[in-house]
Amino acid sequence: MQLLHIDSAITGEQSVSRELTARTVAAWKASHPGTSVQYLDLAKDAPSHLSADSLGFRTGQAAATEVQRQENALSEALVSQFLAADVIVIGAPLYNFSVPSQLKAWIDRIAQAGRTFKYTDKGPVGLAGGKTVIVASSRGGVYSTSEGGQAMEHQESYLKVVFGFFGITDVRFVRAEGVGMGPDAKAQAFGNADRDIQAHAATAANQPQVAEVA
Repeated sequence: MQLLHIDSAITGEQSVSRELTARTVAAWKASHPGTSVQYLDLAKDAPSHLSADSLGFRTGQAAATEVQRQENALSEALVSQFLAADVIVIGAPLYNFSVPSQLKAWIDRIAQAGRTFKYTDKGPVGLAGGKTVIVASSRGGVYSTSEGGQAMEHQESYLKVVFGFFGITDVRFVRAEGVGMGPDAKAQAFGNADRDIQAHAATAANQPQVAEVA
């Protein structure tokens, strides 16, 4: 089994989502011996945002410059790495009501027609099904328990939609929210997240779940 471990938080050792992904990967490996892990730190090695030089995979045009060739090669490497993984564990802190721009840049590179989705006469069809995605979601405040908070949240909701667009139905969440609301709230958030981690690790990959999304 191939597991792709992705972090995107820019706060280093202070990051809650990095702690959660580390715990998630450790629990998964303990429950699934023989799992092979690749690691991608988007805070240190993020792809550039889409530009005229990096649109080769969308236009189908051959690279005309060395920069374009490098950008095309990067997009190919990232989508190939994603497609080779059976399980993807993603650290996704809530930044300004959404995901870090580094994580969005990675998603933009793997959103490739003909590789992760295609359009048909009946609409889009995902091509990357059969995978399990576990999102470690961290939030300073609490967004899941009120209508107003849910309306402001474009983190978990966005990730569920985009991976569903790729055909992935098994999208799970490990959530720690309220971590900025004092030590007691942070401890409770980690306790809730640890229960989620153990539950996900005990469940086989590629098993569609009803994910709780704010």
